[in-house]
Amino acid sequence: MQGLEYPVIIEPLAEDEGGGFVALVPDLPGCMSDGETAEDALASQKDAISAWIDEARALGRSVPPPSRHLVAAE
Repeated sequence: MQGLEYPVIIEPLAEDEGGGFVALVPDLPGCMSDGETAEDALASQKDAISAWIDEARALGRSVPPPSRHLVAAE
């Protein structure tokens, strides 16, 4: 599965939630990261995806392939 690209959704966090941004991977339930900037959240998400896949394999669970959906927010 190495080299596969998963779609990532990046959203701003409210100030009462600490501010910054959260990055979510819809294809991998519970796989998320955050950062002070959108770029920080995305960079952290790359490690989170790798950790999610490693843990799923360690538990003998299947790893879903990346979806082909493009998600855009206005």
